[in-house]
Amino acid sequence: MKKSLVLAMAMALGVTASAYAANPFSDVPAGHWAYDSVAKLAAAGVVDGYADGAFDGDKLMTRYEMAQIVAKAMAKGANVDKLAAEFADELDTLGVRVAKLEKGADAVKITGEVRYAYADHDVDHKEIADGNYQKLRSRLWFTGQVNEDWTYTGMLQNEQDFDNDAADETTTWQRAYLNGKLGGAKVLAGRYNLKVAEGNVYDNRFDGVQLSYGKDVKLTAGYGKATSVSAGDTYYAEASTKLGVVDVNAGYYKFEWADSEVVAKSGDVRDKDGNYVSTNGFAASGVGIEDTDIWQVSANMPLAKDLKFGAMYLKGDDQGTGIDDDGYVLTLAYKGAKASTPGSWGLTAKYYDQGATTYIDHTMNAVVGDAATKITHGLGFKGYGVFANYTFAKNIVGQVEYYDLENKEVHDVDMETLWAQVVFTF
Repeated sequence: MKKSLVLAMAMALGVTASAYAANPFSDVPAGHWAYDSVAKLAAAGVVDGYADGAFDGDKLMTRYEMAQIVAKAMAKGANVDKLAAEFADELDTLGVRVAKLEKGADAVKITGEVRYAYADHDVDHKEIADGNYQKLRSRLWFTGQVNEDWTYTGMLQNEQDFDNDAADETTTWQRAYLNGKLGGAKVLAGRYNLKVAEGNVYDNRFDGVQLSYGKDVKLTAGYGKATSVSAGDTYYAEASTKLGVVDVNAGYYKFEWADSEVVAKSGDVRDKDGNYVSTNGFAASGVGIEDTDIWQVSANMPLAKDLKFGAMYLKGDDQGTGIDDDGYVLTLAYKGAKASTPGSWGLTAKYYDQGATTYIDHTMNAVVGDAATKITHGLGFKGYGVFANYTFAKNIVGQVEYYDLENKEVHDVDMETLWAQVVFTF
């Protein structure tokens, strides 16, 4: 037990140590800095020591042991609100009721993230100039406890674009959702970030509701609208389980295009020599004439200590156009940077081969700018990406990503991207 904690706990009981006889622990002799305080805690029945008669003040306690001490102090009338809030879950396990005010003195918890990102983009195409960008993104997260089963989360985002002389800046309310329980199901409702198929299908804002149920076999289903694209009603469902050491996942995603945004007709897209290319009715943003249906199945497994391998197969619907409608993604990952552990690091390599109908809003940072997006989205891509991350100090993590991709429908259009970021969390 730390010195400051022993003294604080003794003071919280509000009784002088001289009111008691000698303390009962063999390893706390008279003259020890904690003698009086330990004597008081022992006499009050707050600390018991161990079976061998020792106090073992230098031994690290478990959270459960500390919760027992806090519970006894509360029973004696000690003012330990902060400790009661910290060990609320363990106290509940012990059957000790903690008042709402004690469980969380702060009604709303605020956390944040600041990210500086740089990208250098090179496209082998006649009409698309090479370019780069620098952006600073700041996010503030607000989390409030509605009751024991429900929480509210909101997120405010500010983004500054340093490429413009005017230093373009936007501030928007990006997230607003409730998280809770309904019977045996977990509920997510509002505007939240939806990342499905590991981000290979969609990874962006979503307005809707999601239900999750199960432990050994987890089922997740949702309905709403994908707000980053011009989608109408959107449905998704995923199932995941563990088979031995292998994590298995399968999913179905349906995007309905309410306004029939079909912009990619003959003459909308050109190859690298400037020749017009017909995409047979598919939009440059990946939107089809009809609804987009995507299926995926994936598996992730350890190959060795800290080394994991993943494989995903995706299937779309070419709607009779002849455009490639399936794809796969292979992943090899070693370790990974942890914000709480300075010096931790990780390496990841991915190989992509995705047809135009297998993704809507991809998680990768490979494509920068509307012009480059027009060459990739709606036409499919293949190639590889390699990523490295490192924790420079607690809550300061850097990452570098390199992509080398080529278009699947317009041959020999290569796209290379170097993307880097530093993220500060608080």
